[in-house]
Amino acid sequence: MEKHLHIVCLDVPYPPDYGGVFDLFYKLRYLKELDVKIILHCFEYGRGQQAALDEYCEKVYYYIRKQGIGSFSFTIPYIVTSRKSSELIKNLSSDRYPVLLEGIHCTLPLWENALRGRKVILRLHNMESEYYRQMAGMTKNLFRKLYFLNESRLLKKYEPAVIAKADHIITVSERDAVYIKDIAKYADYLPVFTGWNRVSSRLGTGDYCLYHGNLSVAENETAALWLVKSVFAGLNIPLKIAGKRPSQNLITACAAHPHIEIIGDPDEKKMEQLVSDAQINLLPSFSSTGIKLKLLHAVFCGRHCIVNRRMAEGTGLESACYFAETGNAFQEMINTVYYIPFTQQHIEARNGLLFSHFNNAANAERLKAML
Repeated sequence: MEKHLHIVCLDVPYPPDYGGVFDLFYKLRYLKELDVKIILHCFEYGRGQQAALDEYCEKVYYYIRKQGIGSFSFTIPYIVTSRKSSELIKNLSSDRYPVLLEGIHCTLPLWENALRGRKVILRLHNMESEYYRQMAGMTKNLFRKLYFLNESRLLKKYEPAVIAKADHIITVSERDAVYIKDIAKYADYLPVFTGWNRVSSRLGTGDYCLYHGNLSVAENETAALWLVKSVFAGLNIPLKIAGKRPSQNLITACAAHPHIEIIGDPDEKKMEQLVSDAQINLLPSFSSTGIKLKLLHAVFCGRHCIVNRRMAEGTGLESACYFAETGNAFQEMINTVYYIPFTQQHIEARNGLLFSHFNNAANAERLKAML
């Protein structure tokens, strides 16, 4: 039976070139294959209008995200108030189709009771209050630290209140589903949609370790610096660090060690090569919310993965990873795993794991049934 669905996105979900829009874009693609008629609403603040989205949607609306001091509130988080739009409310009110809100960021219509009488599904990408608290602990910039702390404080009150208003909550990790089970009417774990439908990891061995991510994000820079100073300063095994906009601080830290190479702003083809050629993808994390797309990337496309508990717990990917917590434990694990060839048996085990969780077609069927 034909289904119609409004989807409200916190950003323009094309191209799928960073973790925050990966799930958004591939969800459109697989719902389209099930003949779901999508009316897409995007907040645009730098990525521009994208004609490619017209292939998957009946209609695409764009709204300007109102950034700056005028969007600050003493009661509502900035990530929400900066996405206030009367035009969005008008367009959503033109019919009675169900609405999927992508992230706490897009929930102002729900908060203001503008979606009464509709089926409203809220997709949580993170427990944002906890994420912003953790970000505050990682940044050294005083202004940003104060912003993160205030946003976390506001989200701590706003999140449970708006979650209780939605008809159905879908989370990206099992951990988040457990966290909200007492405040949501209905909550389900629905794994993220990805661009991968098979494990493409290379057999054999590589000759370096890799850390990759958007290096302009405080969390990722913290992890990269930790690997340099607490792990690889005491190892002779090569490390490559790759990602967008590395800071001078990180570049300087890497330059002190001849076996550490930093690769700034690699294009998509180069990043794919780095992930697949590495012997070990190293993915420590200092935040424990949501799911990190770089972990999925490494498991689908790379060889061995060494992570800490914060990176992988509750993601369904635990059995595809080796675990370490301290700098010394990472060193010991690297020294062991670096010499283990990646085999067909590893690939078969990953295929079994990944397609019991991250089966795009099956997960799209589950989402369609919720409508």
